[in-house]
Amino acid sequence: MSVLVKNIVRFILFIFIQVFVLDRIHLHQMITPYLYFLFILWLPFKMQRSWLMIIAFIFGFTLDSFNHNPGFHAAACVLIAYVRPFLVNIFVGQDGADNNFEEPSIKSIGGLMPYIIFVGVLSLLHNAWLFLLEAWQFGNIWYFLVKTILSTIINVFLILITELIFVRKQRYRTNTV
Repeated sequence: MSVLVKNIVRFILFIFIQVFVLDRIHLHQMITPYLYFLFILWLPFKMQRSWLMIIAFIFGFTLDSFNHNPGFHAAACVLIAYVRPFLVNIFVGQDGADNNFEEPSIKSIGGLMPYIIFVGVLSLLHNAWLFLLEAWQFGNIWYFLVKTILSTIINVFLILITELIFVRKQRYRTNTV
């Protein structure tokens, strides 16, 4: 399956799972599970940052269209699309797995713990920015912090379950033809 077709299927699948399943789950008004931004995390390493941010905006705007939000998810998706290449360079490096693997995974990032940190940082940024935009205030800072941290923990857990259930074939690319 080509990379374009695979990502179009993922786009549609993640939107529908988020809109029709996960958006209906709220645990004690504190935890909101978000899995949709895994689509942005799974985009290829070699994608330019500008294309990554454009795709993230379209993806977030599509989700906002279903939820009738004025760009909250689009803003959070663009933020993590902007930060993602920095984290990839930190965890993988210039001569690391991005030359050998096509997209981020547990194997390509360097193991389970670096992948959890990579996903955790992006999930924390996503949730903090999204919840800040929704509330547009720090009126109750403890509520904001607890909601952000608990949602991040649930998101990382959901992402790890998704990684284990849907094992992606990672092609190891070499310089030989």
